Amino acid sequence: MSDTVVTPTGLEGDGSLSPADVLKARFKQLRRSDTGMLPIVVGLIILGAYFEIRSPTFLSAGNLVDLFVQSCVFILLGLAEIWLLLLGDIDLSAGWIAATGAAIGAILLQSSFNWPWWAALLLAMAATTAIGTLQGAITIALKVPSFIITLAGSLFWEGVAIWLIDGQNNGGAISIHEKVLYGIVNLNLSTTATWIVSLAAAAGMSFLIFYKDRSRRSSGLDSVSIYETFIKIAALFGLAIVLVLIFNTDRSTFSVIEGMPYAVPLVAVVLGVYSFVLSRTKPGRYLYAIGGNVEAARRAGVSVNRYRLLAFALSGLTAGIAGLVYASQNGVSDSIPGGTLVLYAVAAAVIGGTSLYGGRGRMINALIGGLVIATIYNGMALIQLSASVELMVEGIVLVAAIAIDSLARRGAAKLGGS
Repeated sequence: MSDTVVTPTGLEGDGSLSPADVLKARFKQLRRSDTGMLPIVVGLIILGAYFEIRSPTFLSAGNLVDLFVQSCVFILLGLAEIWLLLLGDIDLSAGWIAATGAAIGAILLQSSFNWPWWAALLLAMAATTAIGTLQGAITIALKVPSFIITLAGSLFWEGVAIWLIDGQNNGGAISIHEKVLYGIVNLNLSTTATWIVSLAAAAGMSFLIFYKDRSRRSSGLDSVSIYETFIKIAALFGLAIVLVLIFNTDRSTFSVIEGMPYAVPLVAVVLGVYSFVLSRTKPGRYLYAIGGNVEAARRAGVSVNRYRLLAFALSGLTAGIAGLVYASQNGVSDSIPGGTLVLYAVAAAVIGGTSLYGGRGRMINALIGGLVIATIYNGMALIQLSASVELMVEGIVLVAAIAIDSLARRGAAKLGGS
């Protein structure tokens, strides 16, 4: 019997393919429309080039750091949506849940309450987790689509957030001066710590990539060439070094501002933990199974309602973290754009590759999609588009997200039928 393995990726061999063979196989994937996130990455590069032409400060170190910070909220809210989108559900209230959590955390840190920072932030996240769980329980109990309950929740939690803020400050903004909450976005790691954190993250991801690819080669499930593995690792370290150089550039004209904002490693940790849960744990596998075919999962003995409730709870928790990051970046006021934020969140998840119909998606999708949304958001501000044009662009982005999902589903169905 031959040792040759033919895999769904289009790579054939025993895992020791030459670079030319790998390149040919990847071109074959593109012809079959198995493009993965390539179109999104290309689109991101085109967007960056366009905004740089229109505004030469776009690719400056200071603006790129601002862009990364702005993307943190979009990425976190995208992660919140992915928990539910994997099941074919959705949360239209995530933006206002985030606002409610931000208001709770900020209020408890004011001098009138003066809670310890850790207790205030934990209670804020516990509250948003409880909100997500409550909405999930109502959705399951009434057996109605989640978008109906969360649409009602969007209105309700908007009112709660405004009531909390107005009740503490007579309608004005709550000032954020507390060091920990303020520092999530506005304080930075040292330049040395930025190097250590970035290279350690690259090394950890490289180990996972190497281990995963080696396991595929040894099991015969997928013939990933060793050359391709080393290319991935080299690209990862190259990206880490570029990011460090950007973060460690002095971004101020009147003082020294260097290093990575704390919000960036915070998002990286959340992304890493969530990715591990989805890919390496029983709950993660069950969420994929339920999203792929809920009836088959139920007949296989999966407690569907329990894991749906878990997804709603994790969505609420993640929205709470996003709210605290937003509060650190922008302060807390009754003008928090919770409705717009949730639209960006859904767009970030779907643009990155998560399906609106369930069963397909990864947490990394929120990272890619969040960077795309932040690039558009940041670039429009730099070239000073009017509010009317910005709204039209937001609509186009949402339609594009749906179109990408639709095309991806058609491509998957075509490959499955061939």
